[in-house]
Amino acid sequence: MIRRTEALADIDDNAAMSADPTPDVDNPAAVFAKRLLPWLVAVAFFMQALDTTILNTAIPAIAQALDIAPLSMKAVMASYTLSLAVFIPVSGWMADRFGTRRVFAAAIGVFTLGSLLCGFARNIHWLVAFRVVQGAGGAMMLPVGRLTMVRGFAKSELVRAMSFVAIPGLVGPMLGPVAGGLIIRYFHWSMIFFLNVPIGLIGLYLVQRHLPDFRNPKVHRLDFTGFVLFGAGIALLSYVLEVFGEHFLSAREIAALLALSLALLAGYRFHSVRMKFPLLRLALFRTRTFLAAVGGGFVTRLGVGGIPFLLPLLYQVGLGMTPVQSGLLMIPQAIAAMSLKPFAPRLLTRLGYRGVLIANTLGLGVVILAFATVGVATPIWLIVLQAFCFGMCTSMQYTSMNTLAYADVSAEDSSGASTISSTAQQLSISFGVAFASLLAALFVPDRFTSSPVQMIHGIHLALFVLGGLTLVSTAVFTRLRADDGATVSQHKADLPAMRPIE
Repeated sequence: MIRRTEALADIDDNAAMSADPTPDVDNPAAVFAKRLLPWLVAVAFFMQALDTTILNTAIPAIAQALDIAPLSMKAVMASYTLSLAVFIPVSGWMADRFGTRRVFAAAIGVFTLGSLLCGFARNIHWLVAFRVVQGAGGAMMLPVGRLTMVRGFAKSELVRAMSFVAIPGLVGPMLGPVAGGLIIRYFHWSMIFFLNVPIGLIGLYLVQRHLPDFRNPKVHRLDFTGFVLFGAGIALLSYVLEVFGEHFLSAREIAALLALSLALLAGYRFHSVRMKFPLLRLALFRTRTFLAAVGGGFVTRLGVGGIPFLLPLLYQVGLGMTPVQSGLLMIPQAIAAMSLKPFAPRLLTRLGYRGVLIANTLGLGVVILAFATVGVATPIWLIVLQAFCFGMCTSMQYTSMNTLAYADVSAEDSSGASTISSTAQQLSISFGVAFASLLAALFVPDRFTSSPVQMIHGIHLALFVLGGLTLVSTAVFTRLRADDGATVSQHKADLPAMRPIE
């Protein structure tokens, strides 16, 4: 029985690397495995999304239990981010070399092990070390999960499949703060990490039995020099973003670290153009759709990424709401995002990527600007409506950008595309929070002593900047053609007919 299951799960190398895979309709096991694939990837995404938000709620309680200052918990958060930055770039090569099933299972296993060890940690040093282990597993989940989806579904099915997989990533942040609060109130803080263990074990069992094992039959040696240059540069850049504004580093030290990280990344650029098989193929940015999805997505996420940082400040400090009330105002955003997912494929089929991304990015910028009108006199129903619109726009934006990245990428380059896309997404999230924090510091005289009126005014200015940046990012998507990404969206562009030569 085991040999039969493995034979069904293992796919021929040529089929695995095809650009438009289709299951054997006469093989019920193959059809079942394809239907189960989005669920397997979604479980891993849910674990990762839930872990971050649930930990944010518990930081004060964990700091008290470990007898440290809450500010010291910054290392616990930063260690996970640094681990992601280091290991994401190598995930594509590992999937090609060892197979998606083995690497994805290892990612879940390492993440689960790291979670278990974090729960047993009894001082800050061990907790930071085990968060690095957890991040190493989490770094493989996102890019390898996306890669498995890209290789497991035909391009015409990709939007619908990726829309489904994105839902757990939206549910996790919604449940995280509530679950974290309940655990801290009724259980020991270690249960926050132990919660991942049963989910991870179930996911590990299902992945080993049912996940397709895609791999590249022609894998070249790992570009170790590129891995060191790029990994060190990205990790250092992430560290600078994490500690930006902290009092223990001067502006000169921050500038020096930033210059060093940029020098390492420039060194990787110099190295990669001279390598036949670099760690990350930067030549992929010559593909118009990939450049628009990753480059435009990076700029758009800068504006969107700062909203989760600014809105709680606006609601709690500016408007005097409780943390529970502030958290409840985030729920309409998640509900809207999940509600739109089933309709995303239809919108892309009808309007195409160019039409959707231009219109939706403009709408997203307008919604962010609308948050700058929220004040003490704003009725709750209007805030809920704005949150709902923001959730719909972000959901459509992320689905479009995440699938457009693979529209014109060959099967051989899909692992590299997934790695670059995931790295850019992780960086844009860090940049977005850091940029929003910088704006808050510039426009709010003092976050702790400012009056509610000063706080509201400063956050309004920051939201104006983020909304304007999002509007500007629309320019990237205007470079798309009407039929770009049609293999994924199934959009039939009404191109002008050529007049016959007389």
